[in-house]
Amino acid sequence: MSRIGKHPVPVPAGVTVQVAGQTVTAKGKLGQLSLTLIDEIEAKLEDGKVAVAPRNETKRARQNWATARTNIANLVAGVEKGFTKNLEINGVGYKAMVQGTDLILNLGFSHDVKYPIPQGISIKCEKPTAISVSGADKQQVGQVAAEIRAYRGPEPYKGKGVKYENETIVRKEGKKK
Repeated sequence: MSRIGKHPVPVPAGVTVQVAGQTVTAKGKLGQLSLTLIDEIEAKLEDGKVAVAPRNETKRARQNWATARTNIANLVAGVEKGFTKNLEINGVGYKAMVQGTDLILNLGFSHDVKYPIPQGISIKCEKPTAISVSGADKQQVGQVAAEIRAYRGPEPYKGKGVKYENETIVRKEGKKK
């Protein structure tokens, strides 16, 4: 039995959740998000909480029970507070800046990398070496942060590149004489 799936998702004040068939929609101050559940999972809205349960005892229903509950919890948290990923840039001359709807990255290439900022995502550069990606959809925030990091991932010898704020880079020893 799922330990996570058993617990209903509380709906805080300021957030409205609607369950229509297999679609769960959440509205809050940061926008509106919706999620379509698989047929083996059902969701019910009862006294300010969203309860998720499997329709039958198939393996697929049991596998997706807690996943569906977690995705609904992320919808509610996203429209209420939002999600943020912070990136750091290390390297001589490496920097980032936001120009209009593009993120401009100088990462040691012969050209600047232009990354178009998707809808629903806001990117801020407090310092030239710090990037903050935020939005309501947790999956989209993580995907955008991973795409930015992929342009120049951190290398193990000097630690140059783009890394997550809390990521630790395992450093290697250089050549010896």
